[in-house]
Amino acid sequence: MEKINTGIVVLGAGPGGYAAAFYAADKGKNVILVDLDKRLGGVCLNRGCIPSKALLHITKLIQEAKASEFRGVSFSSPKIDLKKMRAWKDSILDKLSLGIGGLADKRGVKILRGRGHFEDSKTLRVETSDGQKFITYEKAVIAVGSKPALPSAFDLGNPRIMTSTEALELGDIPRDLLIVGGGYIGMELGTVYAALGSHIVLVEALDSILMGADPDLARPVLNYAQKNFRELRLKTKVLKMATSGKKIKVMMEINGSQKEELYDKVLVSVGRVPNCDDLGLENTQVERDEKGFIKINARQETRDPHILAIGDVVGGALLAHKAAKEARVAVEAILGEESSFENIVIPAVVFTDPEVAWCGLTETEAKQKGIPIEVARYPWSASGRALSFDRTDGVTKLIVEPETERILGVGIAGAGAGELISEGVLAVEMGATVKDLAESVHPHPTLSETLMEAAELFYGQSTHLWIRKKSLVNS
Repeated sequence: MEKINTGIVVLGAGPGGYAAAFYAADKGKNVILVDLDKRLGGVCLNRGCIPSKALLHITKLIQEAKASEFRGVSFSSPKIDLKKMRAWKDSILDKLSLGIGGLADKRGVKILRGRGHFEDSKTLRVETSDGQKFITYEKAVIAVGSKPALPSAFDLGNPRIMTSTEALELGDIPRDLLIVGGGYIGMELGTVYAALGSHIVLVEALDSILMGADPDLARPVLNYAQKNFRELRLKTKVLKMATSGKKIKVMMEINGSQKEELYDKVLVSVGRVPNCDDLGLENTQVERDEKGFIKINARQETRDPHILAIGDVVGGALLAHKAAKEARVAVEAILGEESSFENIVIPAVVFTDPEVAWCGLTETEAKQKGIPIEVARYPWSASGRALSFDRTDGVTKLIVEPETERILGVGIAGAGAGELISEGVLAVEMGATVKDLAESVHPHPTLSETLMEAAELFYGQSTHLWIRKKSLVNS
C-alpha cells in the first residue's frame, strides 16, 4: 500500500479530465491524473467522438465516389477490408493518446492507471496493477464521463445487441441492422453502416429525429436517411427482444399494431448514463440527482467542499467541448478566481450526412419560451460553392432579436456545418448584430459566405437571393 499526497487529483482522463489536469499544472499546481483505460482520452477518444468521425470519413469517401458518375468520373464498387479499416482507426486513437501522455509528461502531470474509489472526502484509493495506492489531496475533480444506456428489457447478454461502444469496434457488417433511437448517435452510426452495406431499419419513439435540432435543420438528414436506409419508422416503440438462433427477434409497436421481425444485429442508442456508480461517492458529501448525475453549482463545485465535477457526470449537454470548458471553470474555482459556467455558448454538432450544427437560442426554444425573434434563412441552393460540389441540401439561418438586431442563435445544416458553426458561436458570444455580420466580408465562393448572405437577407439585400425586407442603412 502506497500513500501519495498531491494538490489536485483528477479522476478520468477524457477531454474534461485531461484539460483540467493540464490547466491546473499550467497554473503551478501538483496534479495526479487517474484513469482506468490503458489508452488516455476517455470515451471521446476511445469509444465516441474520434472513432466515429474516422468511420464517417470513410463513409464520405464511399458516398462521394458513388455520386461522381454523373459528373463524368466513375469508380468501381468499393472493397471493404474491415481488418485494415480497424487498424487505421485504432492507429489514430493510439497517436492521439500518446500525444496526451506526452503533454502530461511535459507539464509534470503524474498519470496513475487504475480504478479510483473515494475512501472519504480527501482520500482516493486507486486499484492499480501494482496494488492499492491511497492519494490524499486538497481538491479532487471528477471527470469519469458516461456510458451508453441499455434498458434491462434489451440487455440479453447477446453480443448481437450492441451499444455505440461495440458498433464502433466494427466487428462485422451485419446485413440487416436495426437501430433503436434517432438521436445523433443512432443517425451517425446509421450513416456509417448504411454506407458499408448494411440494410438499416431505424426506429424512433418520437415523431422526428434529432429532437434537439430545429425541424428545418433536421429535415435534410431525414431526407438522407429515407433515401439510404431501408426504412425509417417514427412513432415506433420496441416492446421486447429475444434471441432466435443467430438472429434477434424484435417485437415493436407501429401505429397501434404490433410487428415482429428478425435482425442480424441491433444497435441500441437511446441515450447515455453517467459513470457514477462504484466511485465511493457515498463516502463523501457529493449528491446526485434522480437520474444519477452529480449535482453542482455554477463553479462546478459539489456539496462536498473538497470535490468538483465536470463533463458528462454533471448532465446537461454531453459534449467533449463543454467538458473542456467546465474544466477551466473548475480549476479557476479551485484557485479562487472569479469564474462560473453561466451564459456560455456551447455549440452542438451532429456529424450525419449532411452535418447539422447550432448554437445559442434555437427557433424551437424561442417558440416554447415565448421569446420574440426574427429568422433570416439562407438556402444553399443559392450558394455557388454548394452547387460546385452538388451539396445544395443545406441551409444557414440566424435567430435575431427584433429590437436590437442582435444575433441570439445560429443554425446550419449542410456539408461541413460543424466547421462553420464557430463563426456563429463567436457572433453570439460577442453580442454581434446582424449588421456586423452583413458587413464582414467573406471569401467567395465559400460555404462561410452563407452566413454573410443570411445577414444580408435579413435586410432584403442578399446578392444571390431577392427578398424585400428593410434597409441596411440606419436612419
